[in-house]
Amino acid sequence: MTTLEQPLVKAVGAKAAKKLAALDLETAGDLLRHYPRRYAQRGELTDLDSLAEGEYVTVLAEVQKVQGRKISKRPGNLLEVTVTDGRGLLTLTFFGKGAYVPERELPPGTHGLFAGKVTFFGSGRNAKRQLVHPEYKPLAGGDLAGAAREFAEELIPVYPAAKGVTSWQIADCVRILLDTAELGDDALPEHVRRRHRLIGLADAYRGIHRPRDMAEAGRARKRLKWDEAFVLQTALAQRRRAAAELAATPRPPAAEGLLAAFDERLPFELTEGQRAVGDEIAADLARTHPMHRLLQGDVGAGKTVVGLRAMLQVVDSGGQAALLAPTEVLAQQHHRSIVAMLGPLAQAGQLGGAEHATRVALLTGSQGAKARREALLDAASGAAGIVVGTHALLQEHVQFADLGLVVIDEQHRFGVEQRDALREKATGGRPHVLVMTATPIPRTVAMTVYGDLDTSALTQLPAGRSPIATHVVPSANRAYWNRAWERIREEAAQGRQAYVVCPRIGDEEAPAPEDVPEEDGEDARRPPLAVLDVAPKLSEGPLHGLRIDVLHGRMHPDEKDAVMRRFAAGELDVLVATTVIEVGVDVPNATVMVVMDADRFGVSQLHQLRGRVGRGRHAGLCLLVTDAVEESKARERLDAVASTLDGFALSRIDLEQRREGDVLGESQSGRRSSLRLLTLLRDEEIIKEARAEATTLVEDDPELRGHPALAAELAALVDEERAEYLEKT
Repeated sequence: MTTLEQPLVKAVGAKAAKKLAALDLETAGDLLRHYPRRYAQRGELTDLDSLAEGEYVTVLAEVQKVQGRKISKRPGNLLEVTVTDGRGLLTLTFFGKGAYVPERELPPGTHGLFAGKVTFFGSGRNAKRQLVHPEYKPLAGGDLAGAAREFAEELIPVYPAAKGVTSWQIADCVRILLDTAELGDDALPEHVRRRHRLIGLADAYRGIHRPRDMAEAGRARKRLKWDEAFVLQTALAQRRRAAAELAATPRPPAAEGLLAAFDERLPFELTEGQRAVGDEIAADLARTHPMHRLLQGDVGAGKTVVGLRAMLQVVDSGGQAALLAPTEVLAQQHHRSIVAMLGPLAQAGQLGGAEHATRVALLTGSQGAKARREALLDAASGAAGIVVGTHALLQEHVQFADLGLVVIDEQHRFGVEQRDALREKATGGRPHVLVMTATPIPRTVAMTVYGDLDTSALTQLPAGRSPIATHVVPSANRAYWNRAWERIREEAAQGRQAYVVCPRIGDEEAPAPEDVPEEDGEDARRPPLAVLDVAPKLSEGPLHGLRIDVLHGRMHPDEKDAVMRRFAAGELDVLVATTVIEVGVDVPNATVMVVMDADRFGVSQLHQLRGRVGRGRHAGLCLLVTDAVEESKARERLDAVASTLDGFALSRIDLEQRREGDVLGESQSGRRSSLRLLTLLRDEEIIKEARAEATTLVEDDPELRGHPALAAELAALVDEERAEYLEKT
């Protein structure tokens, strides 16, 4: 018998094992879990006169004549077997050294089933229908019609294959394992199988690889999806249990302090959603174990205010909060807006500072030595209750007096290692963590469904915010193209401003956009449009006479800041930029955005970009310019962005194209995953049911002592590397 851990070389032989290694299949278990991606049928029984060229058919016929001859130009024989269904004729053609085998197995008078692709040999009236090297099955007496139907309806598994290994070679190896594999004890507890009416593991493997019908294949897929969901949910349930035991300093709200003073000086009313989410976060911060919450809010929904109120609650309790931003432009923007919103509350130790004031420090990589020293000292001494920064916050020499809360803006821009590096700077237990985003990455959406991330959502727009209309503009349509530039001129004439966004800077290799599916990123067309090329063409052409400047990542930080200040002050009409404006840039007077080569961007980027307009009392307009053809995946993505402003809905669309990546590992692209059958969008119900079952089981038996088979599966799934990853996330 073959165990699932046994190397394939012992199970199927060295030659087959070498081929299967091209698919990263090394053990018997790997191969049994290499599931068919679909099933083919040999086709319906077809009378010979009705056969059409190119069809894949199965016919029941009688061998009428067998004729073989030597081939002069190549070694081996040519064998032609003529079959009839009583009305028409069909030629079965075999050639090569093995042609003698069907000659022996298909003598005249034999009834048989013959399956293959119909081609024609010859031309005109002499053209003959033929099947070249067809599959065949001789039938010996009995119920020929019944046997024909059984053969024709048999499901043929079609496997993901690779160069040098075909689907049918994989099927042959799987067939060997199905006859010899010892599966051991079932990891899915019997009471779970019984409650959810799931078949046994052996039946599931046989049912998915060699199903009698689609119903059997469906039962097998359901059972094997449950296996994946249940083992994963058990890992996450253990993780949640361990996280609940971690110590964190509670940061309860104060009756009087910074937060109360801030709320009093707010020039606007918080939305109902902001208050509700604020209450959820406040309750989390008051607990003795770390908060781990995702704050999802559509662009402009007021996430920053919610995050700031959470930071002030922590400062009121004697702790510090760090706000991690992905770019210097955004870090500087956050610092300016927080200082402006706090006013005297951000002026501790200064003339005019409020009674409960703190300091807000800024730490970036390009700061001068003096400003950097002051920021480091304020953070280390605790004088700065809030520290805003970029990746510079992650450096070893950055220290905090009492880091109580980490707020991460646009979490998709930071890796797990980076987020963990900041969290490790806390000294009194784990800090609370709040991640904010408009469009969660697919793996984050997955974590919310799998139940490993608490989620709050802001769905209301604050008063004074305007809706954003989004339209796809085919670049080949010159009328639409010209209208886009006319629209910018109209807005500028009324004193408003516009962005033009390009995928690259210019004079450099074009990088693949970070969240575009692979098939779109590998683009053989012209290079993406560049800021340094587009800006002068607009100045000399359709936007001649308008005040235009550029902004991109290769500019010195001071230069970037100066351009943004000029744009914010209304001294520029049009800003031609890369995605450096993607997040955090807040210019209420900007009403139009034109995204060039929009198909070169991903869903998340496009949603973030358009959030830069419509931030004031005038409605926003976003035009997605593309040469992607209709019905292409790129065009589908753009149409989806144009159809909704819901960030979570867009993330689910992103998920459909990219998958969720490995929930237990570092892959966020979906190309390497521990899940083979389970998909978040189609299997949410299974995932939720498995979560409930796994949570109950782990509460009753945290170490899985009564479930050794499940413990073994879990150990194989969560290896040392993944365990470390889970600890960090």
